[in-house]
Amino acid sequence: MNSVLKPDCQFRPMLENDLDAVMAIEPTISLHPWTRGNFNDSLKSGHPAWVLTRQDEIVGYSLMSIVLDEAELLNISVAAPYQQHGLGRLLMAYILEHAITLGAAMMFLEVRASNAAAIALYQRASFVEVNVRRGYYPAENGREDAMIMKVAL
Repeated sequence: MNSVLKPDCQFRPMLENDLDAVMAIEPTISLHPWTRGNFNDSLKSGHPAWVLTRQDEIVGYSLMSIVLDEAELLNISVAAPYQQHGLGRLLMAYILEHAITLGAAMMFLEVRASNAAAIALYQRASFVEVNVRRGYYPAENGREDAMIMKVAL
């Protein structure tokens, strides 16, 4: 992990007034980004959501849902200039820790089958593939499969 970035990073709950910064990041890192409405709906539904800041700049964010003892990772993202510096691992560890404190015994997620970097991040966090949803995601030329992954907490 890049030790220059980690010490000045902080987590805090995502707020509605963070959405401008989040929306500046989201379309730069995803071919099919979440909309402001997606983020707003998640916040209004009470889904646990956090931002990762560095010197007061939002550099990453995450949202999950919790139902009974199962968590679902809805979105985890790091701004492009900050990728490959260990911030995804830092954010993932934070999310997993909070899922446990919220009573989750298992976490699930869906990831594009072509997203090798994300899959590697999840595998480093002990997620394993449990299923595939064929044609789940929109893609440039049709549809793309989603890998369903889980980890016991």
